[in-house]
Amino acid sequence: MTERQRMQDDQWKTWGPYVSNRQWGTVREDYSHNGNAWGHTTYNEAISRTYRWSEDGIAGICDTKQRLCFALSFWNRKDKMIKERFFGLSNHEGNHGEDLKEIYYYLDNTPTHSYMKMVYKYPIGEFPYDRLIAENARRNKQEEEYELVDTGIFEENNYFDIFIEYAKINHDDILVRVTVSNRSAEKAPLVLLPTLWFRNNWSWGYGDYIPQLKSSASGEIEIHHESLPIIKLYSRQENTEAIFCNNESNPAVVKGANPDAKYFKDGVNNFVVHGNENSVNPEKVGTKASFMLEAEIGAGETKTFDFRLSPHDMENAFFDFDEIIQLRKEEAEDFYADIQEGLTDPEEKNIQRQAFAGLLWNKQFYHYNVSKWLNGDPKLDIDRDPTLFARNAEWEHMQNKDVISMPDKWEYPWFATWDLAFHCVPFAILDAGFAKHQLKLLTKEWYIHPNGQLPAYEWDFSDVNPPVHAWSTFRVFKIDERLNGKADVPFLESVFQKLLLNFTWWVNRKDKNGNNVFGGGFLGLDNIGAFDRNMEFKNGDHLEQADGTSWMAMFALNMMRISMELALYNPIYEDMAIKFFEHYLYIAEAMENLGDAKNGLWNEDDGFFYDVLQLNDGDSKSLKLRSIVGLIPLFAVEIVEHSLLQKLPNFLERMEWILRNKPRLAELVSHWEVEGQGGKHLMSILRKTRLKRVLCRMVDEKEFLSDYGIRSLSKVYENEPYEFNVDGKNFTVKYTPAESDSSMFGGNSNWRGPIWFPINFLIVESLQRFHYYYGDNLQVEYPSNSGEMRNLDFVATDLSKRLYSIFKEDENGNRAFNGGNDLLNHNEFFKNYIMFHEYFNGDTGKGIGASHQTGWTATIAKLIQPRMGSRPR
Repeated sequence: MTERQRMQDDQWKTWGPYVSNRQWGTVREDYSHNGNAWGHTTYNEAISRTYRWSEDGIAGICDTKQRLCFALSFWNRKDKMIKERFFGLSNHEGNHGEDLKEIYYYLDNTPTHSYMKMVYKYPIGEFPYDRLIAENARRNKQEEEYELVDTGIFEENNYFDIFIEYAKINHDDILVRVTVSNRSAEKAPLVLLPTLWFRNNWSWGYGDYIPQLKSSASGEIEIHHESLPIIKLYSRQENTEAIFCNNESNPAVVKGANPDAKYFKDGVNNFVVHGNENSVNPEKVGTKASFMLEAEIGAGETKTFDFRLSPHDMENAFFDFDEIIQLRKEEAEDFYADIQEGLTDPEEKNIQRQAFAGLLWNKQFYHYNVSKWLNGDPKLDIDRDPTLFARNAEWEHMQNKDVISMPDKWEYPWFATWDLAFHCVPFAILDAGFAKHQLKLLTKEWYIHPNGQLPAYEWDFSDVNPPVHAWSTFRVFKIDERLNGKADVPFLESVFQKLLLNFTWWVNRKDKNGNNVFGGGFLGLDNIGAFDRNMEFKNGDHLEQADGTSWMAMFALNMMRISMELALYNPIYEDMAIKFFEHYLYIAEAMENLGDAKNGLWNEDDGFFYDVLQLNDGDSKSLKLRSIVGLIPLFAVEIVEHSLLQKLPNFLERMEWILRNKPRLAELVSHWEVEGQGGKHLMSILRKTRLKRVLCRMVDEKEFLSDYGIRSLSKVYENEPYEFNVDGKNFTVKYTPAESDSSMFGGNSNWRGPIWFPINFLIVESLQRFHYYYGDNLQVEYPSNSGEMRNLDFVATDLSKRLYSIFKEDENGNRAFNGGNDLLNHNEFFKNYIMFHEYFNGDTGKGIGASHQTGWTATIAKLIQPRMGSRPR
């Protein structure tokens, strides 16, 4: 059976890498009275605390309802605790917010998780927990973060490479191989702890069924669960003994834990590290169990440990183990050979393959019933006073219990709606079925608010993300149609129907004065503005946003284009296409005139779009800060083939009537009435002259254009910071190419200079669309002041290459994302591994923020993918 064949059977996805890398410090586990999620559960306490909602572990797998989990733990006989979960700093401990302090790489994965591989770099020396905490606490926001590699812990290769592989015999029969290589010059001890445990579903007062793990023979752990077919975990190693405890909080550590429980969650740790025999059950039963394998691994030596999770009771569980592992590897190679057909550069193949691996490894079981969380459980009292603080109180309908694509399972182990939209585009290349499922999921009634708002993220579901769901939906629809040869109209229609509600919510809630100019607040861009764009002004002033309005113009065009596609199958949708066509025109008009105000979002003197502060006396102030806010109008562009219009006579008739009878609106739209090359029509906020002026700034190396892509803020503010006064307060914005120097929105991301992939991806796509219409009839000086005139397809291609160069080796063997670190760039055991960071230094390309953000940085995989003909990607 090939991977493509397995993808037709959802049972093959029953088990996958759905265990989070971090559950502590999340909103879901926060039952504090004041919403201090980072303080309520901590890393040190996590080893002893039973989680209410979900589990975490290293390279963990589970079923889609997370009834049973399997993960790996390790101990080097030096650390203060076993390595049961990856370590990182909380938001309050890091000088730039929360931050992972481990090194691991996702190397391979297939859509059904029939084969998966990752590597963890586990230090042989004592892990520097205290030093990492203390040094990062000492550093201020102007200093770089102190990383694990900075401690010298990896000097002289003093670490284990621990490769973890999974291969499925069948959908519920899973092989596990752990290959440990001692990279140092001396032998070193390692305790390996493959661990099984049940998610605690019995302590909260909803049922009394408790599943059980128990030992029946050496090298075997029996699994007893009323709804799971898997019955045993086998170890291939001789004389393997298991230790047992329970997934219950330890009352000596966790306040309010059940005092009647025994053999607590930290029992394995306390037995292995401290020799406490009373911490594990001598009867060898429980709800958590580990094989304990003690090894001495020689200098440069590699040892292999094999395990099997199976529904079968058998004498020899490993008779075909090696053959199946090899077969699944070969099938993974065949699958990606097909995906990467047309790619010839080995570097690009490697980058894309690891981006896809990270995308697939970052799937996670996400469980959050907001009503139960707000009100507590029959056996879980809460310390929360809802009259003082109640996060997400307006979202009691939310009942999430699904496998969802996460931005980063350690730094962002919760879904974010606009992130997810970007994940789905590269996902569509791998597994269009999963991408479509994700886009539909967030529009289900147990996610979308009854008023039509899509949930943002668990820290505040009511926050507002850019409305890119329609864009992603149509992109996924078209990728799926091209790759699979069939248009999934029911998918497109079902998402469209719910997005009608979302569009209406935007119009009713974020168009403050009903003039088609939109706010929205921070819109996912954290500290992009001179001040917090969620700020409420005391005197009735309000912010009119160039990006909020542009996103809505893009949303209207996306909905128009979806309507036109659906109208090919059901003519009734022509009316919807007309509705969104007209709404788009009114938004375009508003961007010109800012409703009733005299000054628009467009600044003719500067040739750029800016936010406008609308004053309560009817006057306005332009916030002349050049940021990607002023580039987002590029995204509101649609190309319609004339042949498509001819199939939609009602739409064409109404469109022509509007253009004849409302010339004031028609002239705002670039060349809709003029057919471009090949009989195409262009709809864009940016007329040709304005487009060229915006691009002139965007491709200026003194402003936005970096060697590694488009910066989020103009570099002119490096030496001449932007200053603005509002409500008697002075605000300053300086070009900051790396980490944030502000605490705004937690301080763990920065939109004042770095390169962000989602925005760059949309820029590339928009340039391709403009070129598809204009061809060589539109050229710009690229870079600005270079004297070289280029068409927009050349610019898009070159921007893509600049983005590739973040990850590719340069002539000196350096990869920009590694930030000049010699070990990461040149050591034979590091140099070919890729991390896909959240964002990148605007000057050097160094990776910053979350280090496994594949995630939206996986859009690099789509940029690398060869294009089909001359059409936009």
